[in-house]
Amino acid sequence: MLDTVQHPPQPQPGVQQNHLADEFVETLRLAVPMMLTQLGQMAMMTTDLALIGRLGEDAVAAAALAHTVYFVSFTFGLGLVVAVSPLAAQAFGAGDVRRMRRALRVGLWVALLISLPMMASPLYGEHILLALGQAPHSAALAQHYLNGLAWGIAPALGFVALRGLMSAMNRPQAPLWITLAAIPANGALVYVLIHGLFGLPELGLLGAGLATSLVNLGTFVAALAIVAWRKPFASYRPLADLWQIDWPLLRELVALGAPISFSMLMEYGLFSSAALLMGLISTTALAAHQIALQVTAVLFMVPLGIGMAATVRVGHAVGRNEPAAVRRAGLVAAVLGIAFAAALTIAIVLGRYALGRLFFGSGEASAATVELTATLLLVGATFFIADGLQTIIGGALRGLNDTRMTLVFAAIGYWCVAFPIAWILAFHAHLGAVGVWIGLSIGSFVYAGLLILRFQRLARRLAG
Repeated sequence: MLDTVQHPPQPQPGVQQNHLADEFVETLRLAVPMMLTQLGQMAMMTTDLALIGRLGEDAVAAAALAHTVYFVSFTFGLGLVVAVSPLAAQAFGAGDVRRMRRALRVGLWVALLISLPMMASPLYGEHILLALGQAPHSAALAQHYLNGLAWGIAPALGFVALRGLMSAMNRPQAPLWITLAAIPANGALVYVLIHGLFGLPELGLLGAGLATSLVNLGTFVAALAIVAWRKPFASYRPLADLWQIDWPLLRELVALGAPISFSMLMEYGLFSSAALLMGLISTTALAAHQIALQVTAVLFMVPLGIGMAATVRVGHAVGRNEPAAVRRAGLVAAVLGIAFAAALTIAIVLGRYALGRLFFGSGEASAATVELTATLLLVGATFFIADGLQTIIGGALRGLNDTRMTLVFAAIGYWCVAFPIAWILAFHAHLGAVGVWIGLSIGSFVYAGLLILRFQRLARRLAG
């Protein structure tokens, strides 16, 4: 075969000097585009909800229910495809071009194969929601939205696989530009299909879902074209032998990615359960919790980007067989994460009342909700840092192909610590919504602490 005779130009995995300053620069160079890409994807979701809001409160409530069904299904596939990044990063660090291609190939195959059963959940979303006790009218509306969303699962996962390869090659800018271009395209298409402009039928929620699926397809095709035809990606022939399923590496990817999926589902389940606890407390508690959580979700994009960069930097070091670089990459990512999280936390604490008034207004009727939102954001100051730290160290552990213990630690931190403490403090210590957030914070700290100990242990083992 050609690969055994004539390799493309060997990858240059980045700065190899043993300097923390160089590692800071390289990590930031990767992390910033990744952060902005995540924020761009959030912007598309926010645009969808804003445009759906014009259809009325029933449509917004139905969209919220639809997203709950959709993301449980999508998250499982996402964890599997995310595993492309550490596999490709290690191959890039080792200069193994063939394994880089294989990592992308199995990622694309997994995205296709897993999306087929995953579509069953959204396409039967109405039945699921009715079984969970939701109102028939809301469940039926949610199904219209899901009927459009379901078709975008495969291309969305495919985009994640392609993005993993690009990032592993120190080129995270291309996914960012694609995402930035997709934001206005998504908004325009959602509006056109919802309201039936240019002679098209008025599709309402179905149109909003179809628009999102079409944009997912567009971003996937754009990323595929860049990988296939633009340098430096094209030099590695990343789509060679694309139609051959690499079963050994596919099994390796599933073994690496499945624990990531279940860890994500545990986290998603915890926050969904926290919302249910808030609903048992009061409507005010639930509203304040949702806004505080939305603020947290925006902040979370920063440590998430750093965590994704940590996966790549640690993976490069593993591929080069440089234990010192592994520890350095983890340390730098953690320090950057704490610094960013601390700065953002201070900003949120100082502006917590303004944020509450931004969502609920400044009238007397909303004063109690604004006050509780501000209190939750204040309590959440420690939670922001802990949640960010666990995300970053978890990313570093992925670079070491260590995901099974992460799943165990997620079970301990979220369900053996966070949820019981949240329940006890909310209903037995009578702290209400504040007690729930204290429980989330303590559980996140436990989870982060376990991950740090695990990373230190593995890094020492690599050093011999």
